[in-house]
Amino acid sequence: MDLNKKFTPETWPEHPERATLEAKNKFVGFWLFLGGETILFATLFATYVALKNSGPSGFGFSTQGLYELPLVFVMTMLLLTSSLTSVFAMYHLRNYNFKKMQLWLAVTAFLGLGFLMLEVYEFSHYVGLGFTFGNSAFSSAFYTLVGTHGFHVAVGLVWITLLIFRNAKRGLNLYNATKYYTFSLYWHFIDVVWVFIFTVVYLMGVVG
Repeated sequence: MDLNKKFTPETWPEHPERATLEAKNKFVGFWLFLGGETILFATLFATYVALKNSGPSGFGFSTQGLYELPLVFVMTMLLLTSSLTSVFAMYHLRNYNFKKMQLWLAVTAFLGLGFLMLEVYEFSHYVGLGFTFGNSAFSSAFYTLVGTHGFHVAVGLVWITLLIFRNAKRGLNLYNATKYYTFSLYWHFIDVVWVFIFTVVYLMGVVG
């Protein structure tokens, strides 16, 4: 099958992201990748839970007095909304509406960037309070877990930006449809990870 073949909405496959053998093989590899990522984050979560609130005598920081739920709630809403907008984008992908798909992906990237900027602000605020990476096992576990997630968000933003600009003139075809869809799966994955971070790190940390 010609991956660069031009289609119409009527001839566009129902599941374009899996319309070719190459695409199906990419999906298998991507799910294996997500399996490895799941193990990575499970390890980081376990480390954080084990080290939470631990520090030297006179450390002075605890989850109840440190985390700011209003800020984290706004971050959560931004990321969850970006997950929804990526669903809209994939809806238009399956309906062969390239312009609307690109538009919703751009909105997704904008929301993701807003999340990342707030996370940078959060980290800088904590550092200003003296809660730095190296001053306790607790702080190291916190920054490693949340920072690793932030790094994944940054990778996703670079990924979607490249997809949007590289394919702006090419339009939608069976070759890049798989790339768009795998990005969407990746984005949903890091959104799910953030829900666990919000619950385990922040919500349970403040509520105790």
